Amino acid sequence: MKVAIVTDSNSGITQAEAKELGIEVVPMPVLINAELYYEDITLTQEQFYEKLKSDAQVSTSQPNPVDVGEIWAKVLKTNDEVIYIPMSSGLSETCHTLQHYAETEEQFKGKVFVVDNQRISITQRQSVMDAIKMAKEGKSAKEIHDWLMDTKMTSSIYIMVDTLKYLKKGGRLTPAVAMIGTLLKIKPVLQIQGFKLDQFAKPRKLSDAKQIMINAIKHDFETRFKKEVEEGRMTIAIAHTDNYAEAENFKQELTENFPEVEFTVINPLSLSVSCHIGPGALACACAIKY
Repeated sequence: MKVAIVTDSNSGITQAEAKELGIEVVPMPVLINAELYYEDITLTQEQFYEKLKSDAQVSTSQPNPVDVGEIWAKVLKTNDEVIYIPMSSGLSETCHTLQHYAETEEQFKGKVFVVDNQRISITQRQSVMDAIKMAKEGKSAKEIHDWLMDTKMTSSIYIMVDTLKYLKKGGRLTPAVAMIGTLLKIKPVLQIQGFKLDQFAKPRKLSDAKQIMINAIKHDFETRFKKEVEEGRMTIAIAHTDNYAEAENFKQELTENFPEVEFTVINPLSLSVSCHIGPGALACACAIKY
């Protein structure tokens, strides 16, 4: 039984990395001033932030199910089953759309398993790496799907936002709240616990924001994920939006605080999240590993 792994570019896995890993990555569509681009195909990270900072109208949309289906059909020529790991259904309807497509298209019934395990960015990437490992061990698509679903809430993401401008622009803050936050130089820390972006804390300094995120991870390790930490099954990773130098500094702080936990990667944050929070953001996440 050969199982192919397919994900989308929200995982932070580039097209080049996908070739090395032997998987497929669906490029997510990005609309900039009504012109359609595809992440890591016709739009680089650098180009995206250049346009975002120039106040272009930037938004993301769902991939065309037919386009995704063509990738599934291609890999099914040399594989028996497909595991598809998209971004969290809590952040986009993409997952539900493609679940329905896999269940209703005759050629995909019983062969394509769409995983709705509430992951995005570096936690989604971890799910992909877990799926690759399980597939190499000979696990079926259903076995991989079930494990990813059973462990879907064993992860946390904390994000420090450098400016409230883009949350305001996207309608996620009232103009009055955004203005007050900007005047007070608040650098809010948001969280993703499987579903949507939620407020977590409101520090004013980067150093305070980083300490808040470290403390939050520490609390998770001492409570919700205590068993997994003791078993050596948790990982830590960093994501950022056009903020690599600070991400490198943050890695040192995280590894000093959690020497017993595997640090996996520093990745640019998914463009689907980046367009709402803007450049300068810094995030850390923990997630279970297979």
